Amino acid sequence: MYKVGVLGDKESVLGFKVLGIETFIVDDANLARPVLRRIAREGYAVIYVTEHIARGIEEEIESYKDSITPAIIIIPGKGGPMGLGMMNLKHAVERAVGANILDT
Repeated sequence: MYKVGVLGDKESVLGFKVLGIETFIVDDANLARPVLRRIAREGYAVIYVTEHIARGIEEEIESYKDSITPAIIIIPGKGGPMGLGMMNLKHAVERAVGANILDT
């Protein structure tokens, strides 16, 4: 069975633990890189990454974009949305349908 995990700072990810989602607490990108690689190898199908962490490991996240698993989903962290998650969603939709249908 596939697993779901969330990677980010303590304040942003602790609430996910209540939902039964495995949490991986890291405060900077240098620590996040090896953790992301490890949990991707361990069969996590979905990995949520806070925007603050994702901003520092964009190349690492990009390396998984054509893989079936894990699906890496960027979410806002404790500081609120930074726009990175929405930008990635727009790119994914554009790749899937050939046009950016999210802009109004």
